[in-house]
Amino acid sequence: MGILENKIVLITGTGGGLGRVAALAFAREGAKVVGSDINANANNETVRLVRLAGGEMTGIAPIDLTDHQQVQKLIDEAVHAYGGLDVVYNNAAIQKFGPMPDFSIEDWRTTLAGELDIPFFVSKYVWPHLVQRGGGVILNVASISGMIAGETPPMVGHAAAKAGVIAMTRQLALEGARHGIRAVALSPGPFLTPASDRDLGDNQAARDAVTKKTLLKRFGQPEELVELAVFLASDKASYITGVNYAVDGGATAW
Repeated sequence: MGILENKIVLITGTGGGLGRVAALAFAREGAKVVGSDINANANNETVRLVRLAGGEMTGIAPIDLTDHQQVQKLIDEAVHAYGGLDVVYNNAAIQKFGPMPDFSIEDWRTTLAGELDIPFFVSKYVWPHLVQRGGGVILNVASISGMIAGETPPMVGHAAAKAGVIAMTRQLALEGARHGIRAVALSPGPFLTPASDRDLGDNQAARDAVTKKTLLKRFGQPEELVELAVFLASDKASYITGVNYAVDGGATAW
């Protein structure tokens, strides 16, 4: 029996990367997974892979998570899929990078919407369902960029938004405690995902600049973040709330 047996988990951004790995890991531990993405075909592929591995997953896509009305619709359908929700894993995000003062107003607003609005909207609409269920867990993917400055790539919007996610998580933990709701943030450092591979391409100098700040001198693998999320979602972590875990190969240690 897995540590998430009979838990119902909503994961955003399950079309690939960290979200797909999360769907597979949560389902492996016995959770019933509801996954959502703006890319329906990619999300359907994740559903296929989870079921092929013997897990249980329902996909709801396409959903634009920056549109609060679509998020409300997602939550309603997710609750209907298995009769409730126990865990929300706010993984999905959209961000732009660029230096001051060249970072455009459009990119700033896109990043705030894609990294701060999304977890707020999802948490807002899932909140009454968790209260009705007697509690639950909200896991927010933040970033070490919300804790320390980063030179490569320049990230003023990303840093501001993810710092907001960390702060919001603390507040959700405070307000949720009386309802049995735990809230925890996970702050990854540099991880190898399809998006990071796309952005960095064959630029080895940029890759080296990113990993140089880590103590382990390498990128993280998706499983190294997701396995912590699985534990935090479980009853084994029942005394953990209101904190932020850096999963960064030691980048914030110095």
